[in-house]
Amino acid sequence: MSQRRRSAAPKAVAEFARFLRTETVGGLVLLAATAVALILANTPASGIYTAIRDTEIGPHFLHLNLTVGAWAKDGLLALFFFVVGLELKRELVIGELSRFKAALLPALAAIGGMVIPAVIALSVAWGDPRAGDVWPIPVATDIAFALGVLALTGSGLPSSARIFLLSLAVVDDLGAILIIALLFTASFDLVAFGIALALLALYWFLQHKRVTAYAIYVPLAVAIWVAVHSSGVHATVAGVAMGLLTRVRRDKFEKESPCLRLEHRLQPWSAGFAVPAFALFAAGVPVNGEALGKLYTDRMALAVIIGLIVGKFVGIVGASLLAVWTKLAVLPPGLGWRDISAVAMLGGVGFTVSLLIAELSLGKADAELAKAAVLVASAAASLFAAALLARRSRAHQAE
Repeated sequence: MSQRRRSAAPKAVAEFARFLRTETVGGLVLLAATAVALILANTPASGIYTAIRDTEIGPHFLHLNLTVGAWAKDGLLALFFFVVGLELKRELVIGELSRFKAALLPALAAIGGMVIPAVIALSVAWGDPRAGDVWPIPVATDIAFALGVLALTGSGLPSSARIFLLSLAVVDDLGAILIIALLFTASFDLVAFGIALALLALYWFLQHKRVTAYAIYVPLAVAIWVAVHSSGVHATVAGVAMGLLTRVRRDKFEKESPCLRLEHRLQPWSAGFAVPAFALFAAGVPVNGEALGKLYTDRMALAVIIGLIVGKFVGIVGASLLAVWTKLAVLPPGLGWRDISAVAMLGGVGFTVSLLIAELSLGKADAELAKAAVLVASAAASLFAAALLARRSRAHQAE
């Protein structure tokens, strides 16, 4: 009996991990964490919620005395970006993005999805003293939320739709992180950045030499994250960089490549813990009647909303049309322009990096209003996209 129980335990853990690895479940957990955050921030429990989020943990050495919210944003989110980097690397090397023209389409779409929202936001807010600070807010797409909505409502679409969205969102967020590094980095530590590059080179060398010992990689990954964080660059870049440097092709003596092995082991932790924990501390924005009223009269708030909902859609679809028309790129297999349009609407789900940029670029009162605008715009974009994706999903299933 005891032996049966011992053998059943690993199977139960593996089954639970497989359950969490399903994006539909991950999307539901993420939405639940967001709902809890909004409830806590807008009820008498807001004081406790804020106190926990703003509690500092960690040593002062290397500026690691971060709040709980910052640890979720800079630390846990790096794990999610590592998994995203792994999947993107696999698609670029042996997947649907291994062809240059296929990979170029989401990259160009992402650029259009950054430039047009910024231009629209700047135009709407033109003349307002905050116009120069608000334009970066709608440039980013939230990968986790967008993939969650796609998993929940677009399950009937070809897998190429997910790859297109993933690639677009990664390029998009990297662009947004570059904006943060250039505009909002108070200080840049060249020595720490140099150490981070050297450690990343070591990571690549160990991968090249087929080293597989976790006892080496775990401390190395932590050291890379600390070095990137200390340099002043957004810490999630460390996750993306390591993912893109991980070996994809398996050797004859291997059952699976390091990339695929890490994806399977880390995806449940990313979807079931890291991203929901981030949402729990990032989405807790006070949304009262006064704030909601200002969303439709304040030019800064309108700039964020229109930039995300209209700008993202126009930028992504327009850049994609131009890229295919000029024959620089080709449409993903199995997808038509209606599918691209439905996925493009998901670009308006700003959330993660948009909230971060709002905090960095604006004062406290304006930042709270801008974050409320991000939440409203992201919710609207999610609903519009869900309707379009469900319709396209039914059309593909009927074929």
